[in-house]
Amino acid sequence: MPDRIYTRRGDDGTTQLLFGGKDRLPKSDPRPSAYGEVDESVAALGVARAEAHVAGEDELAELILRVQRELFVVGAELATAPDDWERLTPGVSQVTQEMVDRLETDIDSLRSRFEMPKDFVVAGETRLGAALDLARAVLRRAERAVVRLSLAEPVRGEVLAYVNRLADLAWAMERFAERSERQPRPREG
Repeated sequence: MPDRIYTRRGDDGTTQLLFGGKDRLPKSDPRPSAYGEVDESVAALGVARAEAHVAGEDELAELILRVQRELFVVGAELATAPDDWERLTPGVSQVTQEMVDRLETDIDSLRSRFEMPKDFVVAGETRLGAALDLARAVLRRAERAVVRLSLAEPVRGEVLAYVNRLADLAWAMERFAERSERQPRPREG
């Protein structure tokens, strides 16, 4: 008989953290809310990655896939109670400074290959650009959830820096994806 996907343990509106934690938490608690928003970010980036493949932007598709995998690291750390942080593995279940630094390198690399817009950018020049813009907005929401969590209990600085840089990377990926499609808007006087 195949394993069941459902456990029924969360039917009361609670969840358990990675490594068990001390107690079950309400699913609305800031910690599950934060890693839930991170999970949504993975899904939104998945739409962007699918569009990158369609658009022939293999470089962006590979970058997005790496980021999706890194977001599982972010989620694992957020799903772990501070008392259990010593059980985390850097780069596997714990965010590292190297991960943050790599995002900055990615942003700088992309930035050097497109012209900065001189006005507000309205999403939708391309399907890929629109998907990346949606992912950026979801990533910012995830960042706000992580910040809310940090006001209630400890969150390591690397996690806060990573989620902050990631929305910046999504913005840079969108600009890069639309580098040849974007038409400047005429200024109205």
